[in-house]
Amino acid sequence: MCKVTINGIDLQARPGMTILGAAKIAGVRIPTLCFLKDVSAIASCRMCVVEVEGCSNLVAACNTPVTEGMVVTTESDRIASARKTALKLIRAGHRTTCLTCVKNGACELQALCREFGIEDDLAAKAALPKKPVQDDNPFLRFDPNLCISCQRCVGACNNRAHNHTLRGVKRGTATVKSIPFGEGWKETGCESCGNCAAACPTGALVEKRRESYRQWEVTKTLTTCPHCATGCQYYLVVKDGKIVDTEPANGPSNKGMMCVKGRSGSFDFVQSPDRLTTPLIKNKETGEFQPATWDEALDLVASKFSQLKADFGPDSLAAFACSRSSNEDVYMLQKMARVAFGTNNVDNCARVCHGPSVAGLATTLGSGAMTNPIGDITAPDVECIMLVGSNPEEAHPVVGMQIRAAVERGTKLIVVDPRDIGLSKKADIHLKLNPGTNVAFSAGMCHIMIRDGLVDQEYVDTRTEGYQELAQMVQAYTPDRVAAICGIDQRDLVAAAHMYATAKKAPIIYCLGVTEHSSGTEGVMSMSNMALLCGKLGKSGCGVNPLRGQNNVQGACDMGATPGDFPGYQKITNPQVMAKFEEAWGVELPKKQGLWATEVFHAASEGKIKGLFIFGEDQVRTDPNINHVIEGIKALDFFVVDDLFMTETAKYADVVLPGISYAEKWGTFSNTERRVQLIRPAVASPGDARPDTWIFSEIMRRMGYNQLDLTPAQIMDEIASLTPSFAGISHARLDSEKYRYRGLQWPCTSPDHEGTPIMHVGTFTRAGGLATYSTAEYHEAYEMPDDEYPLMLTTGRILYQYNAQAMTGRTEGLNEIAGHSFIEINTADAQARGIADGDKVRVFNRRSAIESYARVSDKTKPGQTWMPFHFQDGNANWLTSPALDNICATPEYKVCSVQVEKL
Repeated sequence: MCKVTINGIDLQARPGMTILGAAKIAGVRIPTLCFLKDVSAIASCRMCVVEVEGCSNLVAACNTPVTEGMVVTTESDRIASARKTALKLIRAGHRTTCLTCVKNGACELQALCREFGIEDDLAAKAALPKKPVQDDNPFLRFDPNLCISCQRCVGACNNRAHNHTLRGVKRGTATVKSIPFGEGWKETGCESCGNCAAACPTGALVEKRRESYRQWEVTKTLTTCPHCATGCQYYLVVKDGKIVDTEPANGPSNKGMMCVKGRSGSFDFVQSPDRLTTPLIKNKETGEFQPATWDEALDLVASKFSQLKADFGPDSLAAFACSRSSNEDVYMLQKMARVAFGTNNVDNCARVCHGPSVAGLATTLGSGAMTNPIGDITAPDVECIMLVGSNPEEAHPVVGMQIRAAVERGTKLIVVDPRDIGLSKKADIHLKLNPGTNVAFSAGMCHIMIRDGLVDQEYVDTRTEGYQELAQMVQAYTPDRVAAICGIDQRDLVAAAHMYATAKKAPIIYCLGVTEHSSGTEGVMSMSNMALLCGKLGKSGCGVNPLRGQNNVQGACDMGATPGDFPGYQKITNPQVMAKFEEAWGVELPKKQGLWATEVFHAASEGKIKGLFIFGEDQVRTDPNINHVIEGIKALDFFVVDDLFMTETAKYADVVLPGISYAEKWGTFSNTERRVQLIRPAVASPGDARPDTWIFSEIMRRMGYNQLDLTPAQIMDEIASLTPSFAGISHARLDSEKYRYRGLQWPCTSPDHEGTPIMHVGTFTRAGGLATYSTAEYHEAYEMPDDEYPLMLTTGRILYQYNAQAMTGRTEGLNEIAGHSFIEINTADAQARGIADGDKVRVFNRRSAIESYARVSDKTKPGQTWMPFHFQDGNANWLTSPALDNICATPEYKVCSVQVEKL
């Protein structure tokens, strides 16, 4: 440590720390303008200049490191004069008056000018040439007349988002910004994330919606993003009861960053004019919905479900929870199913995405969740990242930004994906394997690790069991055989095995490319096989890390919205657990395992399920083989939907109930890294929409169960009292100063427990404390291409939309960028069919046919195609396979056979 004196204050500072950093430790403020921590420290503005004993010139505090014995003065007449001169020079080229600027009251330049007494020279400003404004981007506007060349926007794009779209370029002796928000911006790599606008200290680079408010007119509410499961923290900015903007907060998973969906697509849907605002009951004669009172709607729901329960038994009913809603909502929904319906036929949409993660990792490790935090697996000391079946730049963009940062710092990257994704261009090795071959790939990796002596034998011997069985199974998966199955070069497979195994810190990160297969659970377990062999579990910078797709799909599973688990994955088959919940809830509970969500529609078609309650899910858009879903819904005797909108699924309901959004309620989300974080109400709910927990409580009471009215905080207290892994979590604790921005990661076993960032340290949560291996063999996908349907179709997400577009589809700017269906088809396959890029095409198979638009490239291999599943104008789920995972019934979205023809 260096001894430093600042304004007479002695302190110790680490070598390499800047004077500005040391001053903050001393509690001394030094003004800055171009500086932004971890983004920009070019010292161009000269506002942070200070005197250093022994130096004749003033030095910039933002990029001058401290040295032993340094004596610094931050305030003097000389310093004040230099700062005023700097401000005058900056202000001289700033062509605006503050009163007309959208950043009036929030401009850092304005604040410093006020502090130092610098006034506008209006005549001089009027004489300045006016440069054209760039505003073709639907969200962002750049006004070069207000730019002070601080380069914070360039730093945000390059050093924070790591997208490298904005840059500084030389024009003579001046440095100017190349900002791609004018004509042709779509051809650039800009993601419209807005991190540049958030960094701008003036009104030069702003979100266009900034026009609608001034700083003194708004309030700000901290909340958690409702899109993917990264769990970004940000503020909802509210004016006159309406959300007008978002601002990033420095949460542990987003580090002050946001993506385009979170920043610009997280509030239009909240105040959309087509929100449901009153209960609706379908007229059986006309088929039209009619408004009803809450008493009318809830009495009908309770009486119908009660009658079906009496006539056909409690297992004739089923309920689906919403993975986008709060933990408290989901807890009460599964409680309603068990105490009022009397059934374990309760599930959530993890069934169609990460059900295999829950089942697979619970089997091999003991807990079906991400093992390490996002910040840990992208940290500077991580040597290698293996990314399998995951495209985080599009599906989890802020995680993608952090992976890009890691790669630029020198972290090796192995991408295992059937497509050329953005990160594959940055990868050291891209294994472009055939869809559905993950188990073979992993077995081949394990074969090489064992053959080449790359196994951490001490770890294997002391922390795992079943190694010999695994070693025997993978003997047959030689590199040449696996290369033939996967369609890759065996030399790349060998290189990947060595790169991953020899790295001291190397996480596996995977997503739906692993889980959404008929062998999805086996694929997940094969991921843990590789990590266990190399001793990369229970350690920092390692682990097996599923990126969950929706904001609270982790929480929906945590809260017991599954047919075999109570909250906290406590098994209904465990007599002690059953007795605990029966005593707490005061009723005898069903003992029989319920149906998976993907089994319910088939059971309905067979007449076994008579009544269904769906909360916040849109299966008529998101489930595979949509015709089969509709057939099951039509066979129901009674169908209820609780949602924000009249979805495709809700159109088939007998009763539709209007719930409320994340911006209108208290609650919690659990992100992909098991981090429980608060959501807080920012605006009032529209019309007569009601909290979903109130709806479930009312139904329980009207069906004969005496459910108390509980606030979301009280519901979390009930969860904590029954769920050991949540025992230390409460709203009061999460809203305290210590945890407000960081949340708590379960297991959190007591009120003084700090949470568990890394799972399985020292011992595994699996019974006996040892992990085990999967010896599942590779088998082909259920439906492979044939002569009639010779192309393989796989599906996934894109950056600018989210799931079925219920939320992002109501933001015009997102639809402008990406608003319709498309199919990626290989160049050779397109040429053989006479299809050109942009042509309208028909995509069809044995189940259905849709229309879409061709995107011709070599992103996919010959014989393989890819479609996003967001768009109703060409919904791939009319085509996707009905095949289910053989362990947990997750659909095989990633492989089916199709034909494509030009229209």
